[in-house]
Amino acid sequence: MAASAPVLILGGGLMGLAIAHQLARRGLAVTVLSRRRSEAAGFVAAGMLAPHAEGLSGDLLKLGQRSLELVPAWVSQVEADSGLACGLRPSGIVVPFRSDAERDAYPTARSGLVLERGELEREVSGIGNAWTTGLLFEQDGQIDNRRQLMRALERACTCTGVQFEEGAEVQELHHQAEQLNAVTLRRADGDQQTLECTEAVLCSGAWSAELMPQLPVFPVKGQMLSLQAPRHALRRVVFGPGTYLVPREDGLVVVGATSERDAGFSEGLTPEGQKQLQAGIASLLPEAGGWPPMERWWGFRPCTPDGGPLLGRSPLDGVWLACGHHRNGVLLAALTAQLLAEVITKESPSCTDAALLGAFSWSRFAEEDQSSVRQP
Repeated sequence: MAASAPVLILGGGLMGLAIAHQLARRGLAVTVLSRRRSEAAGFVAAGMLAPHAEGLSGDLLKLGQRSLELVPAWVSQVEADSGLACGLRPSGIVVPFRSDAERDAYPTARSGLVLERGELEREVSGIGNAWTTGLLFEQDGQIDNRRQLMRALERACTCTGVQFEEGAEVQELHHQAEQLNAVTLRRADGDQQTLECTEAVLCSGAWSAELMPQLPVFPVKGQMLSLQAPRHALRRVVFGPGTYLVPREDGLVVVGATSERDAGFSEGLTPEGQKQLQAGIASLLPEAGGWPPMERWWGFRPCTPDGGPLLGRSPLDGVWLACGHHRNGVLLAALTAQLLAEVITKESPSCTDAALLGAFSWSRFAEEDQSSVRQP
Protein backbone atom coordinates (compact mmCIF):
# COMPACT_ATOMS: atom_id res chain seq x y z
CA MET A 1 0.00 0.00 0.00
CA ALA A 2 1.38 3.41 -0.96
CA ALA A 3 2.22 5.75 1.87
CA SER A 4 -0.08 8.73 2.25
CA ALA A 5 1.20 12.08 1.03
CA PRO A 6 2.75 14.17 3.80
CA VAL A 7 1.15 17.23 5.29
CA LEU A 8 3.12 20.17 3.92
CA ILE A 9 4.12 22.90 6.34
CA LEU A 10 4.51 26.12 4.35
CA GLY A 11 7.03 28.01 6.46
CA GLY A 12 9.83 26.85 8.73
CA GLY A 13 9.52 29.43 11.50
CA LEU A 14 8.28 28.95 15.04
CA MET A 15 4.69 28.14 14.07
CA GLY A 16 5.74 25.76 11.32
CA LEU A 17 8.14 23.87 13.57
CA ALA A 18 5.71 23.71 16.50
CA ILE A 19 2.88 22.38 14.30
CA ALA A 20 5.13 19.94 12.44
CA HIS A 21 6.33 18.52 15.75
CA GLN A 22 2.81 17.99 17.07
CA LEU A 23 1.61 16.37 13.85
CA ALA A 24 4.63 14.04 13.75
CA ARG A 25 4.00 13.04 17.36
CA ARG A 26 0.49 12.02 16.26
CA GLY A 27 1.94 9.72 13.59
CA LEU A 28 1.52 11.85 10.47
CA ALA A 29 4.10 12.22 7.72
CA VAL A 30 5.18 15.87 7.66
CA THR A 31 7.42 17.91 5.35
CA VAL A 32 8.47 21.47 6.15
CA LEU A 33 9.08 23.72 3.14
CA SER A 34 11.08 26.79 4.04
CA ARG A 35 12.43 29.57 1.85
CA ARG A 36 14.86 30.87 4.46
CA ARG A 37 14.28 29.94 8.08
CA SER A 38 16.61 32.66 9.32
CA GLU A 39 14.04 35.31 8.32
CA ALA A 40 11.37 33.79 10.57
CA ALA A 41 9.93 35.96 13.33
CA GLY A 42 10.75 33.18 15.81
CA PHE A 43 14.45 34.03 15.46
CA VAL A 44 13.75 37.74 15.96
CA ALA A 45 11.25 38.05 18.82
CA ALA A 46 12.18 38.69 22.45
CA GLY A 47 10.34 35.60 23.69
CA MET A 48 8.00 37.20 26.22
CA LEU A 49 5.12 35.08 27.52
CA ALA A 50 3.04 38.06 28.50
CA PRO A 51 -0.72 38.06 27.95
CA HIS A 52 -1.15 40.18 31.09
CA ALA A 53 1.87 42.46 30.78
CA GLU A 54 0.95 43.14 27.14
CA GLY A 55 -2.44 44.38 28.32
CA LEU A 56 -4.39 42.06 26.03
CA SER A 57 -8.17 42.01 26.24
CA GLY A 58 -11.21 40.08 25.06
CA ASP A 59 -10.73 36.87 23.09
CA LEU A 60 -7.05 37.62 22.49
CA LEU A 61 -6.44 37.67 26.25
CA LYS A 62 -8.29 34.36 26.59
CA LEU A 63 -6.18 32.90 23.79
CA GLY A 64 -2.98 34.10 25.46
CA GLN A 65 -3.97 32.85 28.90
CA ARG A 66 -4.91 29.44 27.51
CA SER A 67 -1.58 29.14 25.70
CA LEU A 68 0.35 30.30 28.77
CA GLU A 69 -1.22 27.41 30.69
CA LEU A 70 0.07 24.95 28.09
CA VAL A 71 3.62 26.29 27.83
CA PRO A 72 5.31 24.30 30.66
CA ALA A 73 4.03 20.93 29.42
CA TRP A 74 4.73 21.85 25.80
CA VAL A 75 8.31 22.89 26.61
CA SER A 76 8.87 19.69 28.59
CA GLN A 77 7.71 17.70 25.56
CA VAL A 78 10.04 19.56 23.19
CA GLU A 79 12.95 19.17 25.59
CA ALA A 80 12.29 15.44 26.01
CA ASP A 81 12.13 14.85 22.25
CA SER A 82 15.14 17.03 21.43
CA GLY A 83 17.41 16.54 24.42
CA LEU A 84 17.95 20.32 24.44
CA ALA A 85 16.85 23.04 26.86
CA CYS A 86 14.36 25.65 25.59
CA GLY A 87 15.31 28.44 28.01
CA LEU A 88 11.94 28.84 29.76
CA ARG A 89 12.09 31.33 32.67
CA PRO A 90 9.13 32.17 34.92
CA SER A 91 10.74 35.54 35.60
CA GLY A 92 7.61 37.64 36.06
CA ILE A 93 7.16 40.93 34.23
CA VAL A 94 7.03 44.47 35.64
CA VAL A 95 5.04 47.14 33.81
CA PRO A 96 5.95 50.65 35.08
CA PHE A 97 3.64 53.68 34.99
CA ARG A 98 3.97 57.40 35.53
CA SER A 99 0.80 57.70 37.63
CA ASP A 100 -1.70 55.67 39.61
CA ALA A 101 -4.44 56.64 37.16
CA GLU A 102 -2.44 55.31 34.22
CA ARG A 103 -1.77 52.09 36.12
CA ASP A 104 -5.38 51.55 37.15
CA ALA A 105 -6.62 52.09 33.59
CA TYR A 106 -4.43 49.28 32.23
CA PRO A 107 -6.65 46.53 30.73
CA THR A 108 -5.17 43.74 32.87
CA ALA A 109 -4.53 45.78 36.04
CA ARG A 110 -6.63 43.43 38.18
CA SER A 111 -4.35 40.51 37.29
CA GLY A 112 -1.22 42.23 38.58
CA LEU A 113 0.31 43.09 41.94
CA VAL A 114 0.46 46.84 42.55
CA LEU A 115 3.95 48.23 43.16
CA GLU A 116 4.45 51.63 44.75
CA ARG A 117 7.71 53.46 44.04
CA GLY A 118 9.72 51.75 46.79
CA GLU A 119 8.50 48.31 45.77
CA LEU A 120 9.14 49.13 42.13
CA GLU A 121 12.75 49.98 42.96
CA ARG A 122 13.16 46.69 44.81
CA GLU A 123 11.88 44.73 41.80
CA VAL A 124 13.86 46.75 39.23
CA SER A 125 16.94 48.27 40.81
CA GLY A 126 17.90 51.52 39.10
CA ILE A 127 14.60 52.09 37.33
CA GLY A 128 14.21 55.62 35.92
CA ASN A 129 12.82 58.41 38.11
CA ALA A 130 9.81 59.04 35.87
CA TRP A 131 8.19 55.77 36.90
CA THR A 132 6.25 56.20 40.14
CA THR A 133 4.29 52.96 40.30
CA GLY A 134 3.89 49.67 38.49
CA LEU A 135 2.25 46.28 38.14
CA LEU A 136 4.01 42.97 38.68
CA PHE A 137 2.61 40.05 36.68
CA GLU A 138 4.27 37.09 38.36
CA GLN A 139 2.37 34.64 36.14
CA ASP A 140 4.06 35.95 32.97
CA GLY A 141 7.55 35.00 31.88
CA GLN A 142 9.88 34.46 28.93
CA ILE A 143 11.65 31.88 26.81
CA ASP A 144 14.96 32.16 24.98
CA ASN A 145 13.48 31.59 21.54
CA ARG A 146 16.36 33.06 19.53
CA ARG A 147 19.15 30.94 20.99
CA GLN A 148 17.41 27.89 22.45
CA LEU A 149 13.74 27.24 21.62
CA MET A 150 14.11 27.35 17.84
CA ARG A 151 17.09 25.02 17.91
CA ALA A 152 15.30 22.61 20.27
CA LEU A 153 12.19 22.57 18.07
CA GLU A 154 14.25 21.83 14.97
CA ARG A 155 15.92 18.91 16.75
CA ALA A 156 12.57 17.67 18.14
CA CYS A 157 11.10 17.71 14.64
CA THR A 158 14.04 15.77 13.21
CA CYS A 159 13.87 13.23 16.02
CA THR A 160 10.15 12.61 15.40
CA GLY A 161 10.57 12.05 11.68
CA VAL A 162 9.77 15.45 10.16
CA GLN A 163 11.38 16.03 6.75
CA PHE A 164 12.83 19.43 5.81
CA GLU A 165 13.48 21.17 2.55
CA GLU A 166 15.31 24.46 3.02
CA GLY A 167 15.56 26.94 0.19
CA ALA A 168 12.19 25.89 -1.22
CA GLU A 169 9.95 28.86 -2.00
CA VAL A 170 6.30 27.94 -2.45
CA GLN A 171 5.00 30.03 -5.33
CA GLU A 172 1.44 28.85 -5.91
CA LEU A 173 -1.36 26.77 -4.40
CA HIS A 174 -3.31 24.66 -6.90
CA HIS A 175 -6.84 23.44 -6.41
CA GLN A 176 -9.72 21.70 -8.08
CA ALA A 177 -13.31 22.37 -7.00
CA GLU A 178 -11.96 24.50 -4.11
CA GLN A 179 -9.86 21.61 -2.76
CA LEU A 180 -6.06 21.87 -2.56
CA ASN A 181 -4.39 19.32 -4.83
CA ALA A 182 -0.81 20.59 -5.36
CA VAL A 183 1.74 23.31 -4.69
CA THR A 184 4.36 24.73 -7.01
CA LEU A 185 7.73 25.52 -5.48
CA ARG A 186 11.08 26.83 -6.66
CA ARG A 187 14.14 25.23 -5.12
CA ALA A 188 17.38 26.98 -4.28
CA ASP A 189 18.98 25.77 -7.53
CA GLY A 190 16.18 27.40 -9.55
CA ASP A 191 14.42 24.15 -10.36
CA GLN A 192 10.63 24.46 -10.32
CA GLN A 193 8.47 21.54 -9.29
CA THR A 194 4.81 20.84 -8.58
CA LEU A 195 4.11 18.59 -5.60
CA GLU A 196 0.79 16.83 -5.19
CA CYS A 197 -0.78 17.32 -1.78
CA THR A 198 -4.21 17.52 -0.21
CA GLU A 199 -3.32 19.12 3.13
CA ALA A 200 -0.99 21.97 3.98
CA VAL A 201 -0.56 24.47 6.81
CA LEU A 202 0.04 28.08 5.81
CA CYS A 203 2.36 29.56 8.42
CA SER A 204 4.50 31.85 6.29
CA GLY A 205 4.45 34.72 8.76
CA ALA A 206 4.35 38.21 7.32
CA TRP A 207 4.52 36.72 3.80
CA SER A 208 1.35 34.60 4.16
CA ALA A 209 -0.82 36.85 1.96
CA GLU A 210 1.56 36.33 -0.96
CA LEU A 211 0.17 32.80 -1.29
CA MET A 212 -3.40 33.62 -0.27
CA PRO A 213 -4.23 37.27 -1.03
CA GLN A 214 -7.62 37.01 0.68
CA LEU A 215 -5.82 37.03 4.02
CA PRO A 216 -5.36 40.48 5.62
CA VAL A 217 -1.81 39.83 6.81
CA PHE A 218 0.83 42.56 6.47
CA PRO A 219 4.33 43.19 7.87
CA VAL A 220 5.25 45.54 10.69
CA LYS A 221 9.01 45.91 10.95
CA GLY A 222 10.75 45.80 14.31
CA GLN A 223 14.36 46.58 15.21
CA MET A 224 16.03 45.15 18.31
CA LEU A 225 19.35 44.89 20.08
CA SER A 226 20.96 43.05 22.96
CA LEU A 227 23.21 44.18 25.81
CA GLN A 228 25.55 42.26 28.05
CA ALA A 229 24.63 43.11 31.63
CA PRO A 230 26.34 41.96 34.79
CA ARG A 231 24.79 38.65 35.72
CA HIS A 232 21.63 39.11 37.86
CA ALA A 233 21.69 42.88 37.33
CA LEU A 234 18.10 42.61 36.10
CA ARG A 235 15.80 39.99 37.59
CA ARG A 236 12.45 40.83 36.04
CA VAL A 237 11.40 41.59 32.49
CA VAL A 238 10.59 45.31 32.28
CA PHE A 239 7.79 46.12 29.85
CA GLY A 240 7.67 49.86 29.28
CA PRO A 241 5.70 51.80 26.69
CA GLY A 242 7.48 51.30 23.38
CA THR A 243 10.52 49.54 24.90
CA TYR A 244 11.07 46.36 26.89
CA LEU A 245 14.09 44.75 28.57
CA VAL A 246 14.22 40.95 28.71
CA PRO A 247 17.05 39.50 30.85
CA ARG A 248 18.30 36.01 30.01
CA GLU A 249 19.82 33.65 32.55
CA ASP A 250 23.39 34.43 31.47
CA GLY A 251 23.03 38.22 31.75
CA LEU A 252 22.21 38.98 28.11
CA VAL A 253 19.41 41.55 27.92
CA VAL A 254 17.21 41.70 24.82
CA VAL A 255 15.90 45.20 24.06
CA GLY A 256 12.97 45.82 21.75
CA ALA A 257 11.32 46.90 19.70
CA THR A 258 10.42 49.51 17.15
CA SER A 259 7.04 49.23 15.43
CA GLU A 260 7.43 50.51 11.89
CA ARG A 261 4.05 50.12 10.23
CA ASP A 262 5.02 51.93 7.02
CA ALA A 263 8.31 50.15 6.39
CA GLY A 264 6.88 47.22 4.44
CA PHE A 265 9.59 44.62 3.82
CA SER A 266 12.47 47.10 3.78
CA GLU A 267 15.43 45.35 5.39
CA GLY A 268 18.18 46.74 7.58
CA LEU A 269 18.74 48.85 10.65
CA THR A 270 18.04 52.58 10.66
CA PRO A 271 19.57 55.37 12.78
CA GLU A 272 16.06 56.47 13.80
CA GLY A 273 15.13 53.01 15.01
CA GLN A 274 18.32 52.53 16.98
CA LYS A 275 17.98 55.98 18.59
CA GLN A 276 14.45 55.06 19.64
CA LEU A 277 15.72 51.95 21.40
CA GLN A 278 18.51 53.88 23.13
CA ALA A 279 16.00 56.50 24.34
CA GLY A 280 13.81 53.74 25.74
CA ILE A 281 16.76 52.20 27.60
CA ALA A 282 17.70 55.58 29.06
CA SER A 283 14.16 56.13 30.30
CA LEU A 284 13.55 52.68 31.78
CA LEU A 285 16.95 51.81 33.22
CA PRO A 286 19.57 54.57 32.83
CA GLU A 287 22.51 52.43 33.96
CA ALA A 288 21.81 49.98 31.10
CA GLY A 289 22.97 52.69 28.71
CA GLY A 290 26.51 51.81 29.80
CA TRP A 291 26.19 48.07 29.16
CA PRO A 292 28.02 46.98 25.99
CA PRO A 293 25.84 46.19 22.97
CA MET A 294 26.19 42.63 21.67
CA GLU A 295 23.98 42.35 18.60
CA ARG A 296 21.49 44.37 16.55
CA TRP A 297 18.84 42.90 14.26
CA TRP A 298 15.44 43.42 12.66
CA GLY A 299 12.44 41.37 11.55
CA PHE A 300 8.86 41.54 10.35
CA ARG A 301 5.85 40.86 12.55
CA PRO A 302 2.91 39.19 10.75
CA CYS A 303 -0.01 41.48 11.58
CA THR A 304 -3.75 41.62 10.97
CA PRO A 305 -6.08 44.62 11.28
CA ASP A 306 -7.33 43.61 14.74
CA GLY A 307 -4.01 42.23 16.03
CA GLY A 308 -5.32 38.68 16.35
CA PRO A 309 -4.07 35.58 14.50
CA LEU A 310 -5.77 33.59 11.75
CA LEU A 311 -6.34 30.01 12.92
CA GLY A 312 -8.01 26.93 11.48
CA ARG A 313 -9.76 26.66 8.13
CA SER A 314 -8.84 28.85 5.18
CA PRO A 315 -10.74 29.95 2.07
CA LEU A 316 -9.39 26.79 0.36
CA ASP A 317 -10.25 23.30 1.60
CA GLY A 318 -7.13 21.42 2.63
CA VAL A 319 -5.20 24.56 3.59
CA TRP A 320 -5.07 25.33 7.29
CA LEU A 321 -4.07 28.68 8.75
CA ALA A 322 -1.60 29.51 11.51
CA CYS A 323 -0.49 33.05 10.76
CA GLY A 324 -0.93 36.70 11.74
CA HIS A 325 0.22 36.32 15.36
CA HIS A 326 1.61 39.88 15.47
CA ARG A 327 3.72 40.36 18.63
CA ASN A 328 2.39 37.28 20.42
CA GLY A 329 3.78 34.45 18.32
CA VAL A 330 6.05 32.96 20.98
CA LEU A 331 3.26 33.13 23.56
CA LEU A 332 0.71 31.53 21.24
CA ALA A 333 2.89 28.81 19.72
CA ALA A 334 1.93 26.11 22.23
CA LEU A 335 -1.81 26.55 21.76
CA THR A 336 -1.59 27.13 18.01
CA ALA A 337 0.30 23.87 17.56
CA GLN A 338 -2.23 21.97 19.66
CA LEU A 339 -5.28 23.47 17.92
CA LEU A 340 -3.95 22.84 14.41
CA ALA A 341 -2.87 19.30 15.24
CA GLU A 342 -6.32 18.58 16.65
CA VAL A 343 -8.27 19.85 13.66
CA ILE A 344 -5.96 18.23 11.09
CA THR A 345 -6.12 14.83 12.81
CA LYS A 346 -9.84 15.27 13.44
CA GLU A 347 -9.53 15.16 17.19
CA SER A 348 -12.29 16.89 19.12
CA PRO A 349 -11.03 20.10 20.75
CA SER A 350 -12.49 21.14 24.07
CA CYS A 351 -15.41 23.57 24.04
CA THR A 352 -13.03 26.34 25.08
CA ASP A 353 -10.58 25.59 22.28
CA ALA A 354 -13.36 25.24 19.70
CA ALA A 355 -14.68 28.66 20.71
CA LEU A 356 -11.20 30.18 20.35
CA LEU A 357 -10.81 28.66 16.89
CA GLY A 358 -14.11 30.26 15.93
CA ALA A 359 -13.11 33.64 17.33
CA PHE A 360 -9.91 33.71 15.27
CA SER A 361 -11.24 32.34 12.00
CA TRP A 362 -10.15 34.21 8.84
CA SER A 363 -13.85 34.64 8.04
CA ARG A 364 -14.13 37.52 10.51
CA PHE A 365 -12.57 39.61 7.74
CA ALA A 366 -14.29 37.93 4.81
CA GLU A 367 -17.00 40.56 4.37
CA GLU A 368 -14.63 43.50 4.59
CA ASP A 369 -13.00 45.31 1.70
CA GLN A 370 -9.72 43.43 1.49
CA SER A 371 -8.00 46.26 -0.36
CA SER A 372 -8.36 48.42 2.73
CA VAL A 373 -7.76 45.93 5.53
CA ARG A 374 -4.46 44.59 4.16
CA GLN A 375 -2.76 47.89 4.83
CA PRO A 376 -1.70 48.99 8.34
